[in-house]
Amino acid sequence: MAALTYKTSGVDIAAGDALVDRIRALAASTARPEVVSGIGGFAGAFALPPGRYADPLFLVATDGVGTKLKVAIQAGRYDTVGIDLVAMCANDVLASGAEPLVFLDYYATARLDVPAAEAVVRGIAEGCRQAGCALIGGETAEMPGMYAPGDFDLAGFVVGVVERARLIDGRRITPGDAVIGLASTGLHSNGYSLARKVFLDHAGWPLDRHVPELGCALGDELLRPTRIYVRSVLALREAVDVRGIAHITGGGIPGNLPRILPPGCAALLRRDAWAPPPVFALLQRLGDVPEDDMARTFNLGIGLILVVPGQQADAALAACGRLGERAAVLGEICAGDPGVTWAGPPR
Repeated sequence: MAALTYKTSGVDIAAGDALVDRIRALAASTARPEVVSGIGGFAGAFALPPGRYADPLFLVATDGVGTKLKVAIQAGRYDTVGIDLVAMCANDVLASGAEPLVFLDYYATARLDVPAAEAVVRGIAEGCRQAGCALIGGETAEMPGMYAPGDFDLAGFVVGVVERARLIDGRRITPGDAVIGLASTGLHSNGYSLARKVFLDHAGWPLDRHVPELGCALGDELLRPTRIYVRSVLALREAVDVRGIAHITGGGIPGNLPRILPPGCAALLRRDAWAPPPVFALLQRLGDVPEDDMARTFNLGIGLILVVPGQQADAALAACGRLGERAAVLGEICAGDPGVTWAGPPR
């Protein structure tokens, strides 16, 4: 009987070491001056930005990419899901007004494919650059028997900081405030179990099928990365009074906007205030998906919602335009129990 080793059991330590060597430069490209130590140690170390915070609060968040990873695996394309991973975490701490500082990732697979893993981390580094945070560490785990061959999973962890006096928690929202929606880039990273069921299983479309309604291949649309709103919103709050921020993820607008509404405040939104990207209408038509399911599963073209004083709505829209964001007034805050009411038919 041949000798049994960790490698013959399915874990290749040398491959893991090779991956670390490849990603050092990627992590270095995200460096911030506050980073004390990063990739290679047992823990990453960082300091607060000196002189900028008198009473800082740390905001922490964790998230994954979900079954969008199945699309990436099927397409053999791994360069965008890392951006999604950072976006899902960074946009969450941004919802409290926090500046993301540092990011960690967790990559788990049955057997390490170094080029694929490097492509994932390259996307993570790009996401960190977009969000302005530093990639200071992570973990790569080979677990044969836990995952099917070729499968992998991702999780991300971010630490952000905000001055206590500038924490955005929705408590200052009042009736008469305007609800501003920032456009998404498409599905972002939610609802992929339903999207895959509709496009791949029910319609039977291959990922390389060119779809005229989308103007691209199906796989290109489904792997379009989540928009990272950090730089725009941190700049925007210097121009207007941002009283609340909702990251529109799983649960859609009805499931996320009420999370920031204080007692006595509801949102009245107009369905015709914005035009969702064509992927949503196509998905609904092909799958005969009910309207309520669409609204509670997908972002429908709105990736982030801001609540500002009603008299500042025009200034907020103008600032969004200067910052490269497509924005629209979706409606307003009115008196009532926290929740979302829709007015008018879909656009």
